[in-house]
Amino acid sequence: MQLTPEQRARECIDSLLTAAGWAVQSMDDFNRNAAEGVAVREFHTTAGPCDYLLFVRGMACGVIEAKRLGKTLSGVAEQASRYLAALPDHVKCWDGGLRFDYESTGEETYFRDNADPTARSRRVFAFHQPATLRSWLEENPTFRARLRQMPPLDPAGLRDCQVDAIIGLEASLAKDKPRALIQMATGAGKTFTACTFSWRLLKHARARRILFLVDRNNLGDQTLKEYQNYDPPGSGRKFVQTYIVQHLHGNRIDPDAKVVITTIQRLYAMLRGEELDESNEERSAFETWSNEDGELRPVAYNPAIPIETFDVIVTDECHRSIYGLWRQVLQYFDAHLIGLTATPSKHTLGFFNSNLVAEYPYEQSVVDGVNVGFEVFRIRTRVGDEGGVVDANFHVPVRDRRTRAIRYKQIDEDLPYTRQELDSSVTVPNQIRAVLRCYKDNLFTELFPGRTGQWVPKTLIFAKDDNHAEEIVHAVREVFDAGNDFAKKITYQTSEKPKELIAAFRVDPFPRIAVTVDMIATGTDIKPVECLIFMRDVKSEGYYEQMKGRGVRSVKDADLRQVTPDAQTKTRFVLIDAVGVTEGKKSISQPLERKRTLAFDKLIDQIAQGRRDEDAISSLAARLAALDRQIDDEDRQRIANAAQGTSLKALASRLLKAISPDIIEAELIERHGSAEAATPEQVKAVETELRDDACQPLDSAELRNLIKAIKKKTDIVIDELTTDEVTTAGYDLKQAEKRTTTFREFIEANKNELLALQILYSQPYPKRRLTYQSIKELASSLADPPHHLTTADVWQAYKRLEASLVRGAPSDKVLTDIISLVRFATGQADVLEPYAARVEQKFNLWIGRQKKAGRDFNEDQMNWLRAIKEYLAANVEIGPADLMRDHPFTEWGGVVAARKLFGNELNGMLDDLTEALAA
Repeated sequence: MQLTPEQRARECIDSLLTAAGWAVQSMDDFNRNAAEGVAVREFHTTAGPCDYLLFVRGMACGVIEAKRLGKTLSGVAEQASRYLAALPDHVKCWDGGLRFDYESTGEETYFRDNADPTARSRRVFAFHQPATLRSWLEENPTFRARLRQMPPLDPAGLRDCQVDAIIGLEASLAKDKPRALIQMATGAGKTFTACTFSWRLLKHARARRILFLVDRNNLGDQTLKEYQNYDPPGSGRKFVQTYIVQHLHGNRIDPDAKVVITTIQRLYAMLRGEELDESNEERSAFETWSNEDGELRPVAYNPAIPIETFDVIVTDECHRSIYGLWRQVLQYFDAHLIGLTATPSKHTLGFFNSNLVAEYPYEQSVVDGVNVGFEVFRIRTRVGDEGGVVDANFHVPVRDRRTRAIRYKQIDEDLPYTRQELDSSVTVPNQIRAVLRCYKDNLFTELFPGRTGQWVPKTLIFAKDDNHAEEIVHAVREVFDAGNDFAKKITYQTSEKPKELIAAFRVDPFPRIAVTVDMIATGTDIKPVECLIFMRDVKSEGYYEQMKGRGVRSVKDADLRQVTPDAQTKTRFVLIDAVGVTEGKKSISQPLERKRTLAFDKLIDQIAQGRRDEDAISSLAARLAALDRQIDDEDRQRIANAAQGTSLKALASRLLKAISPDIIEAELIERHGSAEAATPEQVKAVETELRDDACQPLDSAELRNLIKAIKKKTDIVIDELTTDEVTTAGYDLKQAEKRTTTFREFIEANKNELLALQILYSQPYPKRRLTYQSIKELASSLADPPHHLTTADVWQAYKRLEASLVRGAPSDKVLTDIISLVRFATGQADVLEPYAARVEQKFNLWIGRQKKAGRDFNEDQMNWLRAIKEYLAANVEIGPADLMRDHPFTEWGGVVAARKLFGNELNGMLDDLTEALAA
């Protein structure tokens, strides 16, 4: 009897569990003490039966949620979470309750340790062994938590580049980044750096074991020598006198070794249970071992070398060891991956997710207020615009679209792909990351200034299909250093109930980001959404407008703050266009795909069996049209031959026309004179006839089976070695022009109304000075309706339009930068620069004049003068009273201390400085 996909998945999972040392039982055979680790199928909890309940040493510790082969797993962890919290009271478990959850199809497995600081599911090659889970249960805190508690690095004895590399790496590890790349020039001390961070990881993070991979044996010898000679700071002993360092020459890993050095060739052979000719370790792994047919010999689970053998893997000269079958070795272990190289290629950067840890930038600016209106922020990437090429020189991963199983193959020749084929026949993970990084980098500067930075605005991302959505969800979680609850996939194929996910997205703080294909594209009212990211193009004008509508809804301030606590008022939403959706010509049509609860095979078979409802026909039309875009000309011709000359595209169009109200009305007019004159029975007869005629070609089993076979054979090539970069990112210039025009109009309209503008613009009162209150009034008026502008918004608009004349950016929460903005807009200043920069220049001139007049200041006086200067830069005025109540003057003794330093001249000096610096 043929097994169902669910049964095949259970068989695979049972096999993997058994290989990892688990005793697999049914409830009829239940004996929690039968082995150190017991996995019990269909164990009943208060939330229903979980697929597997895991016992270690007789106590429950986790669950496995099993899904059919090919099922995407990003949302399954939440299903497992319900079981974690639903263990009956009478079941004996470890302190803290159930801690671990796995989600698996047998082919694809994800794992989460809920004791980690950011409990994020990660893909694992197989299941961990029971003894490993026991050791994790007995230790506190977890390894990932300890990575966040590393002591400061002592830079003594280290070069600056080594300090930067270690600090950058530890910051990355603390964020649980799976891959990190260190670039250091030859001779700069890469291995010495590795010894230093190895010592810190072993001593302070208590790493279980570190693997140091090299691709030639002589490099292993050099590495061993470096560890042998390394003197850990403050230890008084050599590294190897504290920790065992093993250079593998056989096939046995010393269980007491803390650092294991080996060639990647040897470890590959060990995983496969093969003997290694030592001569193979003398040549670079990149130069050897590939099958003639281009298919890779896969690595299978080896119980002697479990996936948890290493916590950290360091791969030296990693640009050679990440290709082809060697990559399987790196991805076999559940470990953080660190690459060392002197010459990073684009492929290396791609493999390491462009996470060059020695250069880890992070910028954020928060400005009060939010701009009103609809804005387009266009992100262009090289691959997104031009496509790319999968290099035939390297083995590439290929994912089966049906099962999501990944295999490795070497293609016969370079495989170019266009931007239209992106994420359909070829997916480029780094293109997705590039867009998301750009979004993150711009989030609290360009897009949403004024926020605390703690809450990403509710964001909806439109993906091309479920596979694309799956890739985006995992990329979002990684890029934003967030857990599973931060980003959710909301499609028809999610494991969680879509309605519950949508409700949570609407009213709960989490998720912050939802990724969908078409489920939330139309008709779903989610008012707090402030950002839409289009990572798919849309040709239908109607569909596009409905998708945009997900962001235009207004919302009460209190309701917005309930889900986004740092938001004040929703005055706009941002449409981030990563595919040119705002630039392409749209057709006037309605959305096709309305209902995707059925698998394609079932849907097309039901149509053949007589199903004729509008949703089914519309859904099939959309899927056939999508399939036509994915297949090659040869398959198109095969379908046309089987359909008596009708193409797949024509068949989809025929189905769509059969349910078109315009077509139905035209047919009623032809038959009955007018649509209104037709009886309900006549209308029904016309609809039935049109639909039967459109579906007639699918009565042919030959055609249906051919379409199903062609659909199933479409694989997705994963081009993970191609890097991508943002080529342009910014608002539509028309929007910037509108904003600066509005600002100038605001000044003109209020120049006689607002005191600050009276002084700055028309200067009718030469003796009057700016006050903080007048500046605050100006900023508030600018933010009021109908303008809803802030200094940061207008500043950025000028920067987009006149970048060469704009220097720096407005300071966070400093109102006085609006002075610079007004002067620039009215032509009183040639360049736009922060107000503090202008004050600094004037201060230096003032000091120069004092010295020229024969007055020198001691160090204490200069400290006071600099503090007064900075106060003026932020407040435009200062008096003796300010010295009694504001920082840092109160800490220095206030006005009493100031009078001791400056004597009776203090008041006059404050007045002089205000006039000289703030006028």
